[in-house]
Amino acid sequence: EVQLVESGGGLVQPGGSLRLSCAASGFTFSSAAMSWVRQASGKGLEWVSAINGENNITKYANSVKGRFTISRDTAKNTLYLQMNSLKPEDTAVYYCVKDEPGSWAYGSGTWYYTEGLYDYWGQGSQVTVSS
Repeated sequence: EVQLVESGGGLVQPGGSLRLSCAASGFTFSSAAMSWVRQASGKGLEWVSAINGENNITKYANSVKGRFTISRDTAKNTLYLQMNSLKPEDTAVYYCVKDEPGSWAYGSGTWYYTEGLYDYWGQGSQVTVSS
């Protein structure tokens, strides 16, 4: 059974940092494409970041580029999202998701990522950025 369990959310002041963790089990985590997505109250789902299962290449939404870092520890079967310089607009429930096979494709010397192809979700972790 696939399980994704997030932790590390909470309340932080603007400009602060948080690190989300996602403990994965039930599949071969080391070669799985994974993402973080978020949903603010009353808004739609927003993809945040992805990491390729073959080579750990990463992609970021423009709204978080330069502030967030996605990574994985295959020895611990854990996905991370390091969030720095947090802003009030980063307030949301953050979900760890497993990407479907085929979400990444290689062509013309570049890896392309298609967001929205998720087959498993964690329960979500609330991040609130407020003074």
